[in-house]
Amino acid sequence: MSETEALEVLWTPTDWRTNSRVGEFARWVETRTGTDLSDYDALWKWSVTDLDGFWSSIWDYFGVQSSTARGAAIADRSMPGAQWFPGARINYARHLLEDADLTRRLDSRVAVVGESQTRARTELTFQQLRTEVGRVRAGLRELGVGRGDRVVAYLPNIPETLIAYLATTSLGAIWASCAPEFGARSVIDRFGQIDPKVLFTVTGYTYGDKHVDRESEVAAITTGLPSVQSVVHVSYLGMAPPGSLDWNDLGAGLDCEPAYDDVPFDHPLCVLFSSGTTGQPKAIVHGHGGILLEHLKNHALSWDLGEEDRLQWFSTTAWMMWNAMASALLVRCSIVMIDGHPAWPDANYQWNLAASTSATVLGMSPGLVMESRKQGIRPARDFDLANLRELACAGSPLPAEGYRWIYAELGDVLLNVGSGGTDVCSGIVQGCPALPVWAGEISGRCLGVAADAFDDNGTPVVGELGELVITEPMPSMPVGFWNDADDTRLRGTYFDQFPEVWRHGDWIRFTADGSCAITGRSDATLNRGGVRLGTSDFYNVVEELPRVADSLVVHLEDAEGGNGELLLFVVAPDGLSDDLRHEIRSALRTALSPRHLPDAIIEVRAVPRNRTGKKLELPAKRILQGRSLDEVASRETLADPTSLDAFVALFAERAHSA
Repeated sequence: MSETEALEVLWTPTDWRTNSRVGEFARWVETRTGTDLSDYDALWKWSVTDLDGFWSSIWDYFGVQSSTARGAAIADRSMPGAQWFPGARINYARHLLEDADLTRRLDSRVAVVGESQTRARTELTFQQLRTEVGRVRAGLRELGVGRGDRVVAYLPNIPETLIAYLATTSLGAIWASCAPEFGARSVIDRFGQIDPKVLFTVTGYTYGDKHVDRESEVAAITTGLPSVQSVVHVSYLGMAPPGSLDWNDLGAGLDCEPAYDDVPFDHPLCVLFSSGTTGQPKAIVHGHGGILLEHLKNHALSWDLGEEDRLQWFSTTAWMMWNAMASALLVRCSIVMIDGHPAWPDANYQWNLAASTSATVLGMSPGLVMESRKQGIRPARDFDLANLRELACAGSPLPAEGYRWIYAELGDVLLNVGSGGTDVCSGIVQGCPALPVWAGEISGRCLGVAADAFDDNGTPVVGELGELVITEPMPSMPVGFWNDADDTRLRGTYFDQFPEVWRHGDWIRFTADGSCAITGRSDATLNRGGVRLGTSDFYNVVEELPRVADSLVVHLEDAEGGNGELLLFVVAPDGLSDDLRHEIRSALRTALSPRHLPDAIIEVRAVPRNRTGKKLELPAKRILQGRSLDEVASRETLADPTSLDAFVALFAERAHSA
């Protein structure tokens, strides 16, 4: 019996060859090449061994347009430094706003639904979006923006942000964005690296039922970015900054017919920033061609999106999911842009919104899925989710209980759990309509992604935890880091451990059949006496206990090679009693092993998480090792700005008593 045969199957694909876009693609390739791609495993193996054939097929299947003849898909397979489609000249924005053959304008179908807690819901058709992009493009040109200039946004997840993004990239200028909940220092740390010419901004927004004033933050940001020549204010909440240009006046009275500056395949499209938990945030540069091809492939073949779909996925403008969501327009799927508190007034919010927007694909954080389960929400009973056919989860591991709850509540939907990252701006492992869903497992590797698990010696391992690596290049790997001309920082980030192999920084276990489970970041993985323990194993047990609301586990290594110290932090609404400590220890011993018993269980008011809900294990650990809070994290990036204070206090207490 194989490992997956022993797992609990929750969903099995039927007729995927004829009823999904990945099946249509496989049949198209078979007809074109004669290659037998009758199952997903054969399709995946072909995609990572014949890189030229696979990525050329993606280009041709989706009708990518180049104003010049392109060369082979890959001219140099080096990592880093792979060269893709030499000679091609393209523009990402063109493919979102024009039909593939460039002869017919898009129609009056809704492209964007803007859902906001600050103002009433708005909608834009594809044609209205195209017109608005043309206007803002003209306005940016009047402000002197051209190819290679940087345009940045301190904006929420609203349609104006999407318009500004596409207008910027249509010019061959380079985009970067931060969510307005970020404080001035965090924004300057990011935008200051790339010397922007234009800043788009709001001066306030609503989060749940709270009005948030950002006028002082905007003033500090403009002062701290001396390269900014023009500030464009989007009227949302609050007063316009002095000397700013109003959004509605940008491009007014100018020729607003959209146009697109074609650029080389690897021309910078946008800069995404790492979370900034240690040191200055990495400014990761992604190119037009890499993002275009990767998102065409991912959105159609993994997410199964098409022109009849509507994607709802909560994101802020600081997360790579924002860029991925925008790219759903590439396959003519409409999108729901959500600005505000993701669970206000309660965890019903996103379920209710999916019903009111007729979403067909709903992206949701594992944390919200588990909170919905804990609160006893009945989404299919309480909301009209008849259009919903797929639920996607990413950002952190989803426990097996979350899988079972989804299928108990929603029935025959595809639960597509995945993991990827800012570094590739896409998924690495996830589901698709051709793969089964097993409780607690990510269904498989993404097409075109040669993902594997390596032990410390660089040997592939199956059935045990290892470093998540990618052994062949992908077009969406970074063009580079900003101000890293010789790629020193890029090499140190991804290629420090295994030469010419991308080390992603996650800890993963693959089965022989290709399904997998990610247990946490490898740099925050627990290592007790040489045995590595995944953090998600702890959370799956501890957070099932009724008296525990949240938890975080940290391992402090012993410099002399001993077991070190394993600390479990819990949020206990009714207090952490000795009885609850005993219950936690008993649950961990029974469900996992004696090795998983913490040396101490400590109560905290809140677990530190970033704004997208990811637990910040490594910053907490670094603080307990003696680093200052300012060195390892920025308060503005935390969902609760005070959530790391307990760890600072604990270190001080321990240092005093030592």
